This record gives sequence, C-alpha cells and structure tokens, in this order.
Amino acid sequence: MPLIIISGLPSSGKSTRAQQLQQFFTKQGKISKIVSENVFIPKAGYQKNEYFADSQKEKIVRADLKSETLRLLNKEDIVIFDAGNYIKGYRYELYCATKSARTSQCTVFCGIPKASAWEFNCKRTQTEQNLNETGNELDNGDVMYTQEIFDALCMRFEEPHGNSRWDSPLFTVFPEDELDVDGIYKALFESVLPPPNTSTQNAPLSATNYLFELDKLTQDVISTVTASRKIGVVGPVKYKNSLTINVPSDMNASQLNRLRRQFLNYNKLHTSTGSNLDTAAQLFVQFLNSNFNK
Repeated sequence: MPLIIISGLPSSGKSTRAQQLQQFFTKQGKISKIVSENVFIPKAGYQKNEYFADSQKEKIVRADLKSETLRLLNKEDIVIFDAGNYIKGYRYELYCATKSARTSQCTVFCGIPKASAWEFNCKRTQTEQNLNETGNELDNGDVMYTQEIFDALCMRFEEPHGNSRWDSPLFTVFPEDELDVDGIYKALFESVLPPPNTSTQNAPLSATNYLFELDKLTQDVISTVTASRKIGVVGPVKYKNSLTINVPSDMNASQLNRLRRQFLNYNKLHTSTGSNLDTAAQLFVQFLNSNFNK
C-alpha cells in the first residue's frame, strides 16, 4: 500500500487527520488501513504514560507497528501510520521499506505550538482504567499525557523537513487548516516513484547460504509434519496454511528425513548463486508428495 506517515507532537491532532484521510480515500473508492499507536500500546498491555517512560517498551511496540505497516504495503491500497513517529531514523527505515516495495509515500506533519498541544491534552477525559472501546480494540487516544511525559516527548521530537528525501513530499497542517487531501492523493498515485537502490535491495543468496537456508526450511517442513502427528492429526498436513503435505499415516520421521536428504543432495548438484528461496518450500512439498504417491 502507499504509505502516509503521520508525525507530530503529542495531542497535535494526528488521529483526527488519520480519520479524515481514511474518510477521503473511502470516498475515492480506495481501501485504507490505519495502523495506530493508540491501539498497539494497550494491545501490548501497557499503560500510556508508563509506556512512554520505558524505552524498552517503546522499542517493542515500535517494532510491532513497523512490522504491521510493512506487512500491509502494496501498490494500490493505503496505509495510514498514525503515531508520533518522532525519530527521523525510524522514518528513514520506513522510507527504505516503501522503496523496496516499489510503492509511494508521503509525510503529514501536524504542526502546533507546544502550549496549544498541552491545552488540547488537558481536555482529554479518559483514564487508563476506563478506555474507550472501538469494536473489539482498546484505544488510548483520549487518555491524557502527564506533564513529565508530554515534555519529554516534545523534547525528543525530530521535526520532519521537506528537503529530507525520507520526509518528502511533506504536507504540514495546523489545527485550523484544511488538510490538502487532493495533494496527498496526487503524491501517492500520480508521482514518479524513486528507483530502488542498493541499500533497499536484498542481495542474492550465495550458493552456500542458499543451501544453509534450504536445510533449515526443509527441517521446518518435516518438524511441522511430525508435530502434527504427535497431536493426533491424521491425513494431509498444512504447512504455513498454504501448502498441503499428503503424508501417509504410516510414514515415520526417519523416512521423512531420508527424503529430505535426497532433496538436499539434488539441490547441492544444481544450485547456483542467486537461487530462489521463495519457491523452495513449494518445491520440497511437491517432491515429498510425488514420493509418497510412488
């Protein structure tokens, strides 16, 4: 999905802008998904102010947010990343990911004076013990920051700049402004994408590394089969919910490993630099199924 990174001080209106963007893209017939810090923090079991006071907890949730954002990236639909995103290095990592995925990105900076942000923060009425429920998800967006945490987040904030390629194109919006939704649409769907470069491309596996990774992958396939048998699964076994292994009920672990070694020996003779691991699991399952049917 094209990615919109929302960035700003605490209580600067980030979630409001995220909702506005989602409503706009829905009217345009586009699918959009909001990945919100306000949901991920309580989902991880953390209280808002406690979370921002602990750098280790922040790292865990930031990694989860990034992982979910990257999982959703494709070339058509939109991901709206609703969080402070106050670390420029973190925004750069997301920029590299969108280049690697060959999709577009822009940044929305919710500009606001610190004093005004604090006033908005003080109007929040929710408590950690009584969070608003949104569907089946908890949302801490209306929980007030303490003065200490608010000041700390403002001090840490690294403001995005339009002359930085990872923040560009940059759309700055203040509370009294209308959001430039048409400009954002054009930036995501009508602009020329930056070409991928060496830093955003995965280097091809060498023949040695490919065989090492293939060994681990085939072990995982066999382990899935044997684990299924131990818990009483009879008949075909699913591998990662996409591949079906039609293993006979009387096939034991030693027989499976013998077939695995045959598959690996064949690959040792036919592997070259840049061999593709993406299809290796499918090929191994096909190899197993064809031998089971003999």
